[in-house]
Amino acid sequence: MDVLVPIDGSECSFRALDFAIEFVRRFEGSLHVVHLSDSETDATDQILDRARERLREEGVADEPEVSTDVNLAFRPAERVGKDILELVSERGYDHVVMGHHGDSAVERAILGSAAHTVVKEESVPVTIVP
Repeated sequence: MDVLVPIDGSECSFRALDFAIEFVRRFEGSLHVVHLSDSETDATDQILDRARERLREEGVADEPEVSTDVNLAFRPAERVGKDILELVSERGYDHVVMGHHGDSAVERAILGSAAHTVVKEESVPVTIVP
């Protein structure tokens, strides 16, 4: 089982990473960590360093990657969700584990939700970690 874990640097995304680490151990799967961004910055490096450290501590052999999309400037959460679905389709992931911030209805209406976008597509099983 190939499991994709998109991270955004938030605490809930790292809780999702911790969950996914245990998930792939139990089901003898492989873990793939990705950070989606419109460009690589110092903040991106910090997010990846934190993920690398967590994976190293747990003995997981994965190298987090950055996937860049210049179209993230408009409705970023919805665009990120679509990018996650594109990765699932292109690479054949079997499961997605992702965090969710618990946004308000107003925030979801304005910004959208990456988790909501992935779940509503119903093309891959998704575990949402609050």
